[in-house]
Amino acid sequence: MVKDFENKYALILGGSSGLGYASALKLAENGMNLIIFYRASRMQATEIETRFDIIRSFGIQLLTVNSDATREDKLDENLEKLKTFLKDQKLSLLLHSISKGNLKPMTGDSTLSANDFQQTIHSMGISLYSWTKALFEAHLFAKPAKILSFTSEGSTRPMKSYAAVSAAKATLEAMNRSIAIEFALHHITSNCIQAGVTDTLSLSMIPMYEELKEESLKRNPNGELTTPERVANVVYLMTREEASWINGSVIKVDGGESLQ
Repeated sequence: MVKDFENKYALILGGSSGLGYASALKLAENGMNLIIFYRASRMQATEIETRFDIIRSFGIQLLTVNSDATREDKLDENLEKLKTFLKDQKLSLLLHSISKGNLKPMTGDSTLSANDFQQTIHSMGISLYSWTKALFEAHLFAKPAKILSFTSEGSTRPMKSYAAVSAAKATLEAMNRSIAIEFALHHITSNCIQAGVTDTLSLSMIPMYEELKEESLKRNPNGELTTPERVANVVYLMTREEASWINGSVIKVDGGESLQ
């Protein structure tokens, strides 16, 4: 049986849990070879390796790198790891799934600082361009290639203690539009996927996340939450050749939740 992405390669930034991991599973199931960057402590290592073993069971090539993908000073070192693994192969997909931000209020105790904003915007927004630029200049993108990243309704809808992440997501979407324009002639497209409220570890870190889930269930016409697997299905669709004319878009994957 020929798999859709056999002999193709993808780089996933943030692929040990949540949307990134679900996407990795879906892509591996369809033959995509993977490079996964993640950040984890030694205590988390056993559980994460068990997840990666599931990916390996699909018979694909897999490189996992426990490194902070947001660090500019590590970029050259990480590129060398990619080149060694890829040899003469190129990347058909860059999936940005980095969730590293400050969730603090703007008033009261322990409020957001300017540095909190800067770190969050860099990690969840600007790093998309840093990796795109580095991969492009290293000639590691295939022709054609796709860039996908995860945004949220919070880019335009304010929530308490979400200001820094909201700013980062707005930056991510701006980066996405500019990359779509400036890299199009190099056969590279860029799109954001806006998932509905999804019960992941990242969501659980948001203050009042239980209230968010309850509100989402009321707003969603299906009466259900978005799941990582539903989002991964759209990553799969967007990676297919048939989606090549979609560029610079924010694609909502929320079952209609944002309509209400």
